[in-house]
Amino acid sequence: MISTQLFAFDDFLVSDIRIIGLQRVSTGSIFNVIPISVGDKIDQRKSTDITRSLFATEQFDDIKIAKDGNTLIIVVQERPSISAIGISGNKALKTEQLLESLDGVGIKEGEVYKRSTLEKVKSELVRSYASNGRYGAGVDIEEVKKPRNRLELIIEVDEGKSATIESINIIGNELFSNEDLLDGFELSSGSFFSFLSNDNAYSREKLKGDIESLESFYLNRGYLKFSIESSEISLSKDKKSIFINFNIFEGEQYTINDVEVVGDLPFGDEVYEEITNTLKDQIYSQAQITSIEEFFTNVLGNQGYAFAEVSGNPVVDDDSQDVKITFSVVPGKRTYTRKILFAGNNLTQDYVLRREMRQFEGAWSSDNSIEAGKIRLERLGYFKEVNVETIPVVGTDDQIDIMYSVEEENTGSIGGNIGYSDFGLMLGFNLQEQNFLGTGNTVSIGINKNVYSEQYNLAFLDPFATKDGVSLGYNAYFRETDYGEYNVANYLTNSNGIGIQYGWPISDIQRLNLSLTYDKTDISVGTQPAREIWDFVNAEGSIFETLNLQTQWQRVTLNRGMYPTDGASTAVSISATIPGSDLNYYRINLRQKFYQPLGRDLVFGFNGEIGYLSTFGDTKETPFFQNFYAGGPRSLRGFESNTLGPRSTEAPCYEFNYAEGSCPNLIDTDGDLIPDAPYLNPYANSEYNKRVSIGGNVKIEGSLQLIFRLPFIEDQRSMRSAFFFDFGNVFSDNCKEYQFNCYKPSIDELRYSYGVGITFVTGFGPMSFAIAKPTNAGQYEETKEFQFTVGNVF
Repeated sequence: MISTQLFAFDDFLVSDIRIIGLQRVSTGSIFNVIPISVGDKIDQRKSTDITRSLFATEQFDDIKIAKDGNTLIIVVQERPSISAIGISGNKALKTEQLLESLDGVGIKEGEVYKRSTLEKVKSELVRSYASNGRYGAGVDIEEVKKPRNRLELIIEVDEGKSATIESINIIGNELFSNEDLLDGFELSSGSFFSFLSNDNAYSREKLKGDIESLESFYLNRGYLKFSIESSEISLSKDKKSIFINFNIFEGEQYTINDVEVVGDLPFGDEVYEEITNTLKDQIYSQAQITSIEEFFTNVLGNQGYAFAEVSGNPVVDDDSQDVKITFSVVPGKRTYTRKILFAGNNLTQDYVLRREMRQFEGAWSSDNSIEAGKIRLERLGYFKEVNVETIPVVGTDDQIDIMYSVEEENTGSIGGNIGYSDFGLMLGFNLQEQNFLGTGNTVSIGINKNVYSEQYNLAFLDPFATKDGVSLGYNAYFRETDYGEYNVANYLTNSNGIGIQYGWPISDIQRLNLSLTYDKTDISVGTQPAREIWDFVNAEGSIFETLNLQTQWQRVTLNRGMYPTDGASTAVSISATIPGSDLNYYRINLRQKFYQPLGRDLVFGFNGEIGYLSTFGDTKETPFFQNFYAGGPRSLRGFESNTLGPRSTEAPCYEFNYAEGSCPNLIDTDGDLIPDAPYLNPYANSEYNKRVSIGGNVKIEGSLQLIFRLPFIEDQRSMRSAFFFDFGNVFSDNCKEYQFNCYKPSIDELRYSYGVGITFVTGFGPMSFAIAKPTNAGQYEETKEFQFTVGNVF
C-alpha cells in the first residue's frame, strides 16, 4: 500500500535536511532526486514536489514530511527487495526459462518488489506455459520475510497436462498438397511413437518457425505474392486437444529477368557477375537471393567491412510476371580488430586459446579468419561449445572487439580407478589429461593391472613447443603382457622403451609428425608354443632390441575434436625399424574419418582403417607380436575382442629348448617306446590349447554410422548415439599350409555386424555401450552381442 502524509507547517528556510527510515537506499541518491537543498524556502507545494520525486523512484511504499525547527524531516518506508526466487513443480519448462519470463515484468533477485506486480507474475508464468500447450497451469506465490527488509518469493507451479496437436490444416492450397507443405513443419499431429518423441506437443516458438517455413516454401518456388491470410489456434473444451488452421493465398509464379548491383563496392564487377548472372531467366527463389546477399557480406567481411549492409530488392511486373532484382550494397567503413577476448575458459589458459587465433589484434577484420579461430578451438576437443561474437567499440565506427565464448569439456581423469572393459576388471592409477592444468599440454601417467597385463607409462606432449606450432613429446613405458588372456595365442612379453616425437604444421589443416622409439622386447613362449610362434622364435630369437622411426601425415577438417558432426580426418603413417635393430620390419597404416550432416538431427559417419605389416633385410618371418587384430567394441562390434582372422596352430612339441633352439618331439603316447609322429600333440583338442587368434599382417576395417539424437535429452554435446554397420577382418599374405582360418585379403572373407550404440563423457572418461548382431561369423570366431567399455569413443 502506498501512502503519503504532509504535516501542516508554515513556510520556512531549510537549515538542514534529515532522512529517516533508509535501509538499502543511499542518502546521496535521495538528495539527487528531491527538488530542494539547504537554504531553499519550502512551502506546501514544494512538499508535494518532494513526495512525487521520491515516489517516482519506485523505491518507497510510504513517505512523510515534517519539520523540527528549521530542519526538514523526510520519513520513508522502503519497499522490500527480492532476496531470492525459488521455483518448484516445474518439469516441462526449465527454471532459467521461467526466471527469464519473470525478468520481463521486472521481477528478479536484487530488484525492488512491487506488490502490485504479483498478479503480473502469475499471469506471466501461466502465459509461458500456455505458449507451450499447457493451458491448465496454475501458480501459487508465497512471500517469506527476511532480515533487512527483504523478501524471498517461493513460487509453486502446477504445470497441468499438456494439450496435444490433434490436426494441422492448410486451406487455400491448390498447387501443393498438405503433405508437401507440412513436411517442413516442426509441429505435427503426432504418430504412434509420439509418447516417446513428444512430437505432437504445441509450442508458440515452433509455430512461428513453421509459419516462416511455409512462407519460405512458396517464396523459394517463385510465388512472390504468397501470403498467410490468417492462422487460427483453437482449443477443445477439455483443454486437451489443439487444432491449427492456416488460410493461405498462393498467387502466381514469377521469373527473374534482370539483375543489377548498385553501391560503392571496393572490388570490380568480375568478382560477382558470374554469380549474379546465374539468377537471370530463373524462377524467383528467396533462398538464392539470400545466398547471394551472404556472398557479398562474406566478401566484404573478409576485406574488413564488418558492418556491410546488403539487400536484394525485387521490382515486380505483375503483367509479365517478371522480377528485376537490385542488390543494394553499402560497405560502410573498414573495421579493425581492437581486442580479442575470451569468456568461459575457467581452466584453460588464455594463451592456449589465443595461439589458435587467425585474426590478429590491430589488423583489419576478416570473417574467414574469425571463423577459422572458432573452428580451431572446436577441434581442440577441450570445449563442449564455442561461440564467437563481434562487438562494435563504443564511440567509434571502425573498430570491433571479438568475443569467443567457450564451455569447457571434461578432457581427462585423475586418481585411482576401477574400470571394466571387454577383457574384464581393471585396477590402477591414471592421470590422463589432454589439457593438463589448462596449459593445452597432454600428460599421461599410468600404473595399471588387469587380467592380461601390467603396465607403467609416462607420456608428455606440448603441442606448441615453439611459437610456430611445432610439437614436442616424450614417452617411456614398461609392459608385461600375457596374451593368452587377451584372446590371442598363448605367450608372454616384457617390453620397455622410450620415445621422442616431433610435429610440424604444414597448414591449418595439415600436419607432419615424426617419432623415434627405442624398444626392448623379451618373449617367453612357454612349454607349448603355437607353431607360428615356434617358427618365428626358432628363426629370429626371443629377445629383440629395435629402434623404430615413424612418419605420419594428417589432414583434419573435422568441426570438433570430440563427437564431430561435419568434416573429415585422414592419417597416413609409415613406420620401420632402422639399421642396427634386431628385427627389420615396417608397418603402413591409413585411417579415415568422415562426417556429413543429413538434416533432421541426423549425421552420416564413416570410420575406416587399412594396415599392412611386412619385413625387409635379414628378417624373414613377420613378427607375430606386431600383428593386427580385429573384433571387439573398439573394432568390429558384435565379435569378441581379437577373435577374427588367422588362428594359432597346436604346439608341435613340449619343452622348447632355448639353448639349442630346437623343439624335440619325445612324446610316446601309445607306450611302444617309439616317439610319436612329428608335431603330434596329445592335447591338440583340449580346452587348454584351443585355437586362438594369432593375428595377421593385413587389416581392413570400417564402420558406417547413422548418428541420431536421443529423445528427452536436451544437451547431447557430450554424448553420441548411432546405428552402425561394421565390416572388416585381418588377413595374411603369407599363410602357412598348416594354419587355420588364414586367408589372403578378400572381400568374400570380410565379416559384418550391425546394431546400435551410445557413448558419453563421464568423470572416468568416455563410456560406451553397444548392442550388435554379427551376420556371418566363421567357425572359429566368437560373438558377443552386448559390449561395454570405458575409454572408447565411436
